[in-house]
Amino acid sequence: METLTKEKLKRAEKTLRQYLPKSQQVYGCVFLMGRVQADPMEVMVDRWPDFSVMIIKPKVQEVADLFKDGFVFTKDEASLRNILEKTDFLDKKQYFCTSVATCHEEVLKAVAAAKGVPKKRLAVCRLMTLPDLSNLTNDRLSVQTSSLTESHIDLVNSTWKFGAEGFSKRMVRDMIVNFPSSCVLDADGHPVSWILTYSSCAMGMLYTLPEHRKKGYAKAVVSALAKKLHSGGYPVFCFIEENNQLSYRLFRSLGFNEDSSYRFAWYDFHERPLTPL
Repeated sequence: METLTKEKLKRAEKTLRQYLPKSQQVYGCVFLMGRVQADPMEVMVDRWPDFSVMIIKPKVQEVADLFKDGFVFTKDEASLRNILEKTDFLDKKQYFCTSVATCHEEVLKAVAAAKGVPKKRLAVCRLMTLPDLSNLTNDRLSVQTSSLTESHIDLVNSTWKFGAEGFSKRMVRDMIVNFPSSCVLDADGHPVSWILTYSSCAMGMLYTLPEHRKKGYAKAVVSALAKKLHSGGYPVFCFIEENNQLSYRLFRSLGFNEDSSYRFAWYDFHERPLTPL
């Protein structure tokens, strides 16, 4: 496979735009890489410029980097199978997490099984995109929003469902420092509700402290971040786990749409390291 340079990433971005929403994750990641200080990522294609497969994975510089997601996109399943079988993408004896469209996950599972690579399906998510801003409600709420800072890292990490083991603190820090976020602060300046941006440009980690729920804060932070992303020309989208009806209804109420025929699955490969950060 060929690793793309910064110059080629611009051209790849234009190509990926033609395949939305199927290319949403890799498109969002390439989009961010060209505009802000992002996590060190390696973007690889099966051939250039007419690629059929793109794989994006973080460069592992320390243990924490293992817990940043990789992304797989393909226009042709046979090409994806060929890459998985003939490269060491799955062979390296090192933990990693990656996502793939559910329509291609059987290929990923089959090749992993043939190579004897242990795997675990973590989640299946709906892809939701925002075609316009007309339903966003932030302007009608008497809620002031702000942005998260480095002083909020521990709080965000401790409340995230995957943050309990301490592995994700570095990832949360990089998200807060490098990418847009939105939060509601209490009278003492402490966040009570927030949402961040992942390295794929997806909105996520939405959370409101239990004692501050049912006040419209979630709508406020989602609306504020969506407007912030849109004003910067960013794609506005998110992933909602299939069984999370509360978040699904919230984003639907704000104008986010779902392509029910296209979803994404996340997989762990190899064993997770036992020592947290």
